[in-house]
Amino acid sequence: MSLDWKTLSEAELATLCIAGRGTAFAEIMRRNRRPIFRVIRACVGETDEALDLLQETFIAAHQAMHRYDCERPMRTWLSTIAINKCRDWGRKRTVRRFLSLATPIGAEAEAVVDNQAATDDAVGDRQELDRVARAIARLPATLKEPLVLRTIEGLSQAETAAILSISEKAVETRLYRARAKLLENLGGRTA
Repeated sequence: MSLDWKTLSEAELATLCIAGRGTAFAEIMRRNRRPIFRVIRACVGETDEALDLLQETFIAAHQAMHRYDCERPMRTWLSTIAINKCRDWGRKRTVRRFLSLATPIGAEAEAVVDNQAATDDAVGDRQELDRVARAIARLPATLKEPLVLRTIEGLSQAETAAILSISEKAVETRLYRARAKLLENLGGRTA
């Protein structure tokens, strides 16, 4: 008798995964990969990096499945792991930038980087979407994370607060500040 993976609850899938059923984790990934990718993409602003971080998130989740609390939604738990991976990525990126400024880079390394804009950026909507995505990615993590989780992913204020380990009032305050900063960065108003 085979299981219908799509009918199982998140708690049942987690239990089967802990018991060594790899197909259970595949179903967890299938159910959650798109929303978790959107969270990561919005936090880091780069699709290729987001794909790498998505993979790291699911690897970490698989390794930590025994710590999953079946009373919490799987998406909330995975979002917490994803946010932490994004924070780690941001710290590593800061260190790499610092080291690149401290260490002279030869001309051959500079030739690898292509700073020219793609020729197909003629579509105005796509440019605007990219501009907003970059502006969101540049927000400080304390403002970006609640904005992504609450506004883009549509999580409730309580879910967002739980993922970020802050109060619901803090979520509300940070959302207000994030929107104001985003408007300022996009030229919606002056400082």
